[in-house]
Amino acid sequence: MRVGFIGLGNMGRPMATNVLRAGHEMVVYDIREEAGHPLIALGARWAPSPKAVAQTSEVVFTSLPGPKEVEEVALGTEGILAGLRPGSIYVDLSTNSPSCARRVAAACRARGVVMLDAPVSGGVRGAETRDLAVLVGGEEEAFLRVKPLLEAIGTKVLYCGPSGAGCICKIVNNLIALSLTVLLGEALTIGVKAGVSLSTLYEAVTRSSGDNHRLRQGLRPYLFKGNLQPGFALDLALKDIRLGLELARELDIPVELLSLVEQKYLEARARGWGKRDSTAVALLQEERAGVSLRAPDL
Repeated sequence: MRVGFIGLGNMGRPMATNVLRAGHEMVVYDIREEAGHPLIALGARWAPSPKAVAQTSEVVFTSLPGPKEVEEVALGTEGILAGLRPGSIYVDLSTNSPSCARRVAAACRARGVVMLDAPVSGGVRGAETRDLAVLVGGEEEAFLRVKPLLEAIGTKVLYCGPSGAGCICKIVNNLIALSLTVLLGEALTIGVKAGVSLSTLYEAVTRSSGDNHRLRQGLRPYLFKGNLQPGFALDLALKDIRLGLELARELDIPVELLSLVEQKYLEARARGWGKRDSTAVALLQEERAGVSLRAPDL
């Protein structure tokens, strides 16, 4: 299949690499041309704009920071929709707002193109190893057409419902995971300051009812090892929390705890930690408790 891929950052590059290695033709674009060099070395071709990518593709993927970038890349004068032919499919892998996804999908539909919102979960390591969840919203028939491509990106592909449903599922997932980071920081500093090692606490919790993915796959490989290179950057975490708060406001749902979580991430960003891994938010609790959550042996 002729595939286009736009956005070759920490997540986009490994996802595009896995699609390319699955045997598909690929043309790529990123605002940083050097980001395309590893894929070109594997056989991909470079295009000078999103429109140029779309003109030679049956399916175009994007992996972008957020709603603003998605709208610009999809609907701009040199954007994807200016180049896609009727019958083509556009798949956005970004963590986007459902309202933006629906606007772009409607614009695509008017041109005979189908858009799927398909945000992914699993981080950079998951993108490299295909251990990603791919949460898809949009027309089910189009989903089935591109499912083999999605399975080259992640092993856990789920159709979630109509346009925007993938975005909603991803936002809910991230709100839970990012809030857990704050809670885990508080709970674990209590245990360490009370005299139990972090390694022992980790073993106790992961064998008990408090076990969770964020502890195992978030804090363990990053904060606990003193590794705060993203990963999933704190700036992006704050963006996702705000997408959740925006959705809550649209639905008139009170979210007191999420508002407190937002304040923690805002404070962490104000400290200059926005480019660090999102687990850096727990450094605030370490400072206040006078406790270090490090266990290199885990």
